[in-house]
Amino acid sequence: MTKTGKVYLAIILFLFALSIAAPLLPLPDPDRIDLDSLQLAPDARHLFGTDHKGRDLFSRSIHGARISISVAIVAALISACIGSLVGLAAGFCGGKIDAALMAVVDFILSFPSLLLAIAVSVVMNPGIHTAMIALSASSWTSFARLVRGQVLAVRGLPFVDAARAIGCSSSRVLFVHIAPQCLTVGLVMIGMKLGGFVIAEATLSFLGLGVQPPAASWGAMISANRAYILTAPWSVFFPGIMIALTAFCFNLFAEQLRTRYDVGRIST
Repeated sequence: MTKTGKVYLAIILFLFALSIAAPLLPLPDPDRIDLDSLQLAPDARHLFGTDHKGRDLFSRSIHGARISISVAIVAALISACIGSLVGLAAGFCGGKIDAALMAVVDFILSFPSLLLAIAVSVVMNPGIHTAMIALSASSWTSFARLVRGQVLAVRGLPFVDAARAIGCSSSRVLFVHIAPQCLTVGLVMIGMKLGGFVIAEATLSFLGLGVQPPAASWGAMISANRAYILTAPWSVFFPGIMIALTAFCFNLFAEQLRTRYDVGRIST
């Protein structure tokens, strides 16, 4: 990995560690309302200033990282598990099973992923678990197509034929010999999805379909303070910077992984 990739990874790990340790840090209560500190500009006491309810924005941004990054990671892992199983089954079985599974995948892909996530969130009760489910439901298809393509590329190689020749069962051939060949592209896809999931979670929370107040979430913070963007621009600027920085680092780190493992251009 290049030095640039290590820098991106270090920033991601720092944000992740900071979000996990947030409750242990000497930070103000992110939900405490202080009517004597309404919309204070950033200073030594309030590094990011305060919002229209006097809540410390630095504390809320750190706690918001915990929610946004957790949602992104869990949604990416769920998407990867579901999509990988579907892709393995479609690529290995072929025939009618492949055609049926890919028809479902193509149908879901015909909807914009964010629109599908919003639709799922509207049907369910808004919350952090709903955001995870909505993002997973709209993104597993990318993993399915990617893994299927990888399975089709390796299932006819000599080592697979050799495994069949010595009497390995179909399940052993699939999960022991073929599935590991899909691991690298799957990991790269997870990395590429994480940045998009951070933005998607912020979008759902901004629309009121994700994490609910008073819980700190970057998207919800922007939504709650958008009416004060002219009088207290810091209340929108800093949560927006956190979203952009996190998504930027995830995307560029994923690009470093793609280059490192010589994986072709992947469409997300």
